[in-house]
Amino acid sequence: MSLVRPIAVFDAGIGSYAIVDLIRRRLPKQDILYFADRASFPYGRKTRDELLTVMDRTMRFLSQHEPSAIIVASNVPSITVMDELKSMVEVPLFGVLPPLADALTETQTGKVGIMGVQSMVESPQLRQFVGKQTKDLDAVALINASPMVDLVENGDFLFDPVETQRKVDDFLRDVFLDHPDIDVLTLSSTHLPWLRSYFEKSRPSCRFLDPAEAIVQTIGAGTSGSGTTNALVTESPEYPANAFRAMLAKLQIDIPIRIVPPSFQ
Repeated sequence: MSLVRPIAVFDAGIGSYAIVDLIRRRLPKQDILYFADRASFPYGRKTRDELLTVMDRTMRFLSQHEPSAIIVASNVPSITVMDELKSMVEVPLFGVLPPLADALTETQTGKVGIMGVQSMVESPQLRQFVGKQTKDLDAVALINASPMVDLVENGDFLFDPVETQRKVDDFLRDVFLDHPDIDVLTLSSTHLPWLRSYFEKSRPSCRFLDPAEAIVQTIGAGTSGSGTTNALVTESPEYPANAFRAMLAKLQIDIPIRIVPPSFQ
């Protein structure tokens, strides 16, 4: 697991690998430590105190690997507790934010939506974020997409595409019944971009924005290593490591994986 000043990327599961892949393409010599904390899935159903406990444990754990930077590849902590996280580490820390400015620029109807997990879309911090982007708060719908996140972490999006499409269709039907004028939706959970093809098939007239590219552009030139990516994963009875390996294999992702205990230090 020897890496040279890696960029550490973490989330509560497979969602953050898309960011790992973008870093690898943009910075081919950059070493990357990819941490999938499946034992803590989902961040979005934790109380603020529970989330801070998980984040504190994660920051201390990743700091042992001497990262050059850490990417919090989850919208929930990035929106709700980022100020607290910055005090936990001494390296640059990056978060994932909804690409709302892009959505507001691209909309033709003047109505957009942010899709994320329940705790984020109900948080005062997200409302403050929206208020800094636009004075017309009614132009931005906050949409609970937690059931869609579950389709990714349990692997259904890979192994049961027919049922996944049915659930996506049902979900978007309800969204557009409530918000018929929306023409741009942000994929504001790192799990949601894995469902982008399903969303686009269900609603081809709507644009779905992924914030991952913007995150990678903010990290600068990186550090020079061997271009190695190593993965660490925690597991639980509901989300075992073998299922995680099966998803990576289905996605044709071949990287070393080491299991760490849920109570990692």
